[in-house]
Amino acid sequence: MDATVLYDRDCGFCRWSLAKILAWDRARRLHPLPIQSEEGRRLLDAAGVPEEHRLRSWHLVHPDGRVESAGDALPAVFRLLPAGAPFAAITRALPGPSRRGYMLVANNRTLFGRPLTRGMKARATARIDERGPQGVEVSAGASCEVRR
Repeated sequence: MDATVLYDRDCGFCRWSLAKILAWDRARRLHPLPIQSEEGRRLLDAAGVPEEHRLRSWHLVHPDGRVESAGDALPAVFRLLPAGAPFAAITRALPGPSRRGYMLVANNRTLFGRPLTRGMKARATARIDERGPQGVEVSAGASCEVRR
């Protein structure tokens, strides 16, 4: 089962985090796509994700069109990663802490992104670009604002 990971292309911390996950995904089962892209908007429209919720978190789109967002997506993402089964089991067994942990990071991503250099963001963008669709513009120096 492959899946699409929708992420905020304007958030340097989001890109850096996603690049770490993509590095773990040696089998290339996860396909990155910006939330802001035409295809990203189409997938979220089809799943009925309200506009005001789209940039609050990442979204995992399953092949059947089902969408899991924020901490709820962690078990499915971990299941797709090599040796991720134990993490999938933990996040599935503890959904409340998984959700709260994800939102703690997401709501403070500007703070977590401060130590990231332009070079780190550029390398993250390069990894995502290598795995994602062509022709999607991302600024290597972009940061993010928390959208509530």
